[in-house]
Amino acid sequence: MLKFFKTWTLPISMLAGAIGYFVFANVTFLEPTKPFMYTLIAYLTPFLIFAQLLLTFCKISVRELMPSPWHGWLLLIQAVSSLVLAALLLWLPMREEYRDVFEGAMVCLICPTATAAAVITGKLGGSASSLTTYTLLSNLLAAIVVPLVFPLVAEITFFAAFLKILGKVFPLLLFPFFLALLLRRFIPPIHRFLAGLRDMAFYLWAVALAIVTGQTVKSLVNSEAEIYVEILIALGGLITCIAQFYWGKRIGTKYNDRISAGQALGQKNTVLAIWMSYTYLNPLSSVGPGSYVLWQNIFNSYQLWKFDNATREVSFPDHRERVRFL
Repeated sequence: MLKFFKTWTLPISMLAGAIGYFVFANVTFLEPTKPFMYTLIAYLTPFLIFAQLLLTFCKISVRELMPSPWHGWLLLIQAVSSLVLAALLLWLPMREEYRDVFEGAMVCLICPTATAAAVITGKLGGSASSLTTYTLLSNLLAAIVVPLVFPLVAEITFFAAFLKILGKVFPLLLFPFFLALLLRRFIPPIHRFLAGLRDMAFYLWAVALAIVTGQTVKSLVNSEAEIYVEILIALGGLITCIAQFYWGKRIGTKYNDRISAGQALGQKNTVLAIWMSYTYLNPLSSVGPGSYVLWQNIFNSYQLWKFDNATREVSFPDHRERVRFL
């Protein structure tokens, strides 16, 4: 049963979230004036994201955090691409429905690397430690850029919104790293315990995915947008997914780290992206990162299948030769 759940986590979590929305959509919890789904998104999802990052960073030794030249190039792409879309939203007149398409794509670009990316990277023969270093750097970049960009495109008072978003996003993305360092230094037993929870981050991710899937379903159900708009938003997620995997792999090839760089730029923390879209932008834009969940996992499944086939069918004297197939 456990193996079945781990194999089919993505569809099970998304199905549970969709069903859960229709069950709990109008149920109040804690706050009489707000529905149960709102409470889950507003309070539980940030906690789950924080916990996932903490468990991930507890497995990291600071000595393993070695920067690589491709880290800088990927951070530049992550920042510049999202800033370009933000500039288009800010200065280019467009209809409201098309703003949702650009907002969804922008969130997919600025979103940091998924905590699970290191697992896929290791299975594909990449460097998990190099990927984890970029995960930390991309979280730092997102913690800085998101509070700067979102108040501009959301058409709200900049300074107040900047402080509000900074106060929520910055601690959410960076405190787990500093807490992991403090636990390693001053409370080793707790650090060892958290580091030993091998699959806990995986299960937390599954719960968070179910919650944000419910939120995405809510956005679709309550939206008055035409179906073609929702399709365009999903296509925006597909385009950003293809572009990021492509550029990550292309840059990584130049530094002999094709797999790690591809996963670093292409595999996103979509739970965080959906939460940010729902919390700070038009909720319909969350369809973009919501579709990104599907696109990136389809591509990851293809990569794993291709790598396994190449490993079985051909005997390679050099491990790097298998990576060329990806």
